[in-house]
Amino acid sequence: MTRSLAGVTDEDATRRPTRAERLFGGAAQPSSRPPRPAGPEAPPAVVRAALVAAVEAGLLLAGALVLLWLTVTGDPDSVGRALAEVVYVGIFGVALAAAAAGLRRVAGWARGPVIVLQILLGLFGYSTAFAGEQPLLGIPLIVLALTELYLLATPEARLAFLDR
Repeated sequence: MTRSLAGVTDEDATRRPTRAERLFGGAAQPSSRPPRPAGPEAPPAVVRAALVAAVEAGLLLAGALVLLWLTVTGDPDSVGRALAEVVYVGIFGVALAAAAAGLRRVAGWARGPVIVLQILLGLFGYSTAFAGEQPLLGIPLIVLALTELYLLATPEARLAFLDR
């Protein structure tokens, strides 16, 4: 009985397959993992922008849960409008989370939605801070939106998406 390089003995190579092996096939051999496609490396500004967008997405989703809690436990004027607000904030949060993942991968589709959502968040922060007289809520939104827009406007971020 000799062993080959693969660790199979002569006896294993000449034995007859069992009924189960004939019906279901033998044990699978471990396969090598397929190589991961090499994408462009994200510059630091894009990585930071993706991080800021992910933080904003988390805050939006947390805000949607708070709005849902307030709708369920409170007495809103219109339950339908309150639930619609929860759905809108949740959709924005999920969209921003998906776009943050796309930014991290330097996907060409991700930059536009992030910019649009930043403009909307900035306007919402402005109206919350000044018209709604809630500067503790509005000013952080404005700062986050301006930070995100700045990071996406840096030359290295623009060139990263231009190369795509």
